[in-house]
Amino acid sequence: MRRLVAIFLMVFTFSAGGRARTHSLPTVSMSSSTGALSALEARYGKAATLQATFLERYSENGKQVRVEAGKAYFLRPGKMRWEYEKPERNLFLVDGKYVWFYAPDDHTATRMLAKKSEDWRTPIAFLTTGMKLGRICSEVGPAQEAKPAKAGNEVYRCVLRGTEEEKGGAAQKVLFEITPQNELARIVIPQEAGMQIEFEFKDWEWNPVLAKTLFQFEPPPGTVIVNGLLPEAPGMRQ
Repeated sequence: MRRLVAIFLMVFTFSAGGRARTHSLPTVSMSSSTGALSALEARYGKAATLQATFLERYSENGKQVRVEAGKAYFLRPGKMRWEYEKPERNLFLVDGKYVWFYAPDDHTATRMLAKKSEDWRTPIAFLTTGMKLGRICSEVGPAQEAKPAKAGNEVYRCVLRGTEEEKGGAAQKVLFEITPQNELARIVIPQEAGMQIEFEFKDWEWNPVLAKTLFQFEPPPGTVIVNGLLPEAPGMRQ
């Protein structure tokens, strides 16, 4: 599974039509030091729809190699739309049944059934499912050594559930950066071989009016639809 696609595919598995693998998941206690995480859950948990602008940065061994920008839309349960605007126009969409990647310049749309993914560890699941961070993280707490991108924000580390057993003891850790207004400002997701994906969010809107058709993919005339694994994330293409 390609890097970015693997991050997103879980969203469907906890929605009405999906089936996730069953585990006994103890709740991660939120102490006073992680009160910002509880406030984050509470604020986003009240929204049926969400909208934000995003920057997506790709780094290799600490060096930034590509930046992409666009708008993201979320609809519960389990639907989202990522419109990449710069440097290339691309679309990543989860419609509740399929996961789509559409490249207008290539006149190609690739799709796969969302339920085929068993990777339910995504750090953004709470945006479209209302899932508590205690079901995503086996451990969560302040990342005191991590510097926030903006002064006044707080950074927390989440150890994603299941990764330790599957990677032979190398548990995957994700960083959340939260503003004083309890908004999600940034997610940092380390990858293998020194790679890192970082999402920066701004201009959050709660419960904007979003047409349901926004989460439906209608291929333009002449588009070739390919079934199977999705291509690499836009920023990872050579």
